[in-house]
Amino acid sequence: MSPELQALEHRLQHRFANPALLQRALTHRSFSADHNERLEFLGDSVLGLGVAHMLYEALGEGAEGDLSRLRAQLVRQDSLHQLALKLGVPPLLRLGEGELHSGGQRRPSILADALEALIGAVYLDGGHGAADALIRRLFEQVEISPAMSAAAKDAKTRLQEWLQGRKMALPQYEVTQVLGAAHRQTFEVRCTVAQLALQAIGQGPSRRAAEQDAAVAMLRLLDTPSP
Repeated sequence: MSPELQALEHRLQHRFANPALLQRALTHRSFSADHNERLEFLGDSVLGLGVAHMLYEALGEGAEGDLSRLRAQLVRQDSLHQLALKLGVPPLLRLGEGELHSGGQRRPSILADALEALIGAVYLDGGHGAADALIRRLFEQVEISPAMSAAAKDAKTRLQEWLQGRKMALPQYEVTQVLGAAHRQTFEVRCTVAQLALQAIGQGPSRRAAEQDAAVAMLRLLDTPSP
């Protein structure tokens, strides 16, 4: 194993019995047929369970709807992208030439997917306990409290309320392109606030997710704290 991957193991605080899993977790489909999508699928479920358990412990009196919104906030693409950056994932990704030259190492969707794949790899290599411990370390800087619930409204709702509070028209969402194969598409959506002449772009695995991502980007343009 290369020194760079050993350093990643150190940051993950998990030494792989099967190093091939770590390599696969960092391999994009543009690089090889032995890519990380199956690990990502597994890691997504493991991550959701781990975060749900953390929220259940920390917010014992929280309503199911509040817990669901908080979980969605913690595991959204932007959050996972930032965690992947902190782990130093970008230079370790194995990408095809096209993706590499188009900035794939910094693309939020690719980095978020790689983080989920890493969680899936740790789960397969070390079991549920190892994966759960990793998830708790990844989110240890997040202070989970009842106050988070108020901030957990989805971005589209918050943007709508911001505009309505200023007697402005609702934002418009438009799908600008759909990328990838039919079984694994990425939607790109443009959010427009016509009265302010502002536009923001979002991406996601569904139109709904892409609209939420675009709303987050618009809230940032408006200098409004996003969820």
